[in-house]
Amino acid sequence: MNKRFLGVLIFAFVVASAASLLLYRVLNRPSPSKAAVATTQIVQAAHDLEMGSVIHDDDVKLADWSGNVPAGATAHKEDVLKRGVLTPIYAREPIIESRLAPLGAGGGLAAMIPRGMRAVAVRVNEVVGVAGFVIPGMHVDVLISGTSPYADQRLGTQTRTMLQDIEVLSAGQDFKKDNEGKPLPVQVVNLLVNPEQAEQLSLASSQTQIQLVLRNPLDKDPAKTPGTAVARLFGTALRMPAGDLPGRGGDVSPAPRPVAPRRAQQAGEASAPPRKPAAFTMEIISGNTKKDVKFENGGEANK
Repeated sequence: MNKRFLGVLIFAFVVASAASLLLYRVLNRPSPSKAAVATTQIVQAAHDLEMGSVIHDDDVKLADWSGNVPAGATAHKEDVLKRGVLTPIYAREPIIESRLAPLGAGGGLAAMIPRGMRAVAVRVNEVVGVAGFVIPGMHVDVLISGTSPYADQRLGTQTRTMLQDIEVLSAGQDFKKDNEGKPLPVQVVNLLVNPEQAEQLSLASSQTQIQLVLRNPLDKDPAKTPGTAVARLFGTALRMPAGDLPGRGGDVSPAPRPVAPRRAQQAGEASAPPRKPAAFTMEIISGNTKKDVKFENGGEANK
């Protein structure tokens, strides 16, 4: 092999190696170090926390949080221990003050009731409970069906909307015992109402039949309905009597005024002469003869 060619080949190899090494170093040059992101330790959920549960020490942990700290977050576990959870909290999610019940309120359903409100349990079946679609957070209207003590009995059973836009706190099964002492599952729905509505629901649940009507939670406009009755379903033209349902005036027709008895004739007032009985004529046919007989005044005949 020519020595000159071999020298050129070696030189080319060295140059290629140097260029490859230079290119490798350029491509793998470490990027300028970014500014360290500030982290803060805050209390986070160690696992999923269900609504109504009470937070214990093993339910939360201190962990680093990068970026802005969420409003209401805390860095002290003592601030969240033994407090009820109002909304579900997922693992590694910050514990926010607004999602916890006040200290001492405990957990369960009672911790979810705002001040001035009440939770009323209503027993329903699957049909009344909108076929199982009533879940916590939904909004419903409450319909009652029964017979008003002030109503015309010809109207039959009446139905009206008693409460509107009522929030459902919880829905599930309860158990009651039958005559033999065996447990029977019963669908129970807890509704969030004010004290006055709680009284109405308590009375309605024992005196009437309750039906829940599911509505869109964004629909806040109250519906003005007069109610209906069985007679109206069949097209009977009966009007709802006044005082049918308190506070719910229907098509009210005025009651007929009683007729006052005739006053006795005053003393000395001349009485009208008695009216004579009207005379009538009877035509009598006997064989080939015909004659008319006229009756007047008490049946006396004038031939």
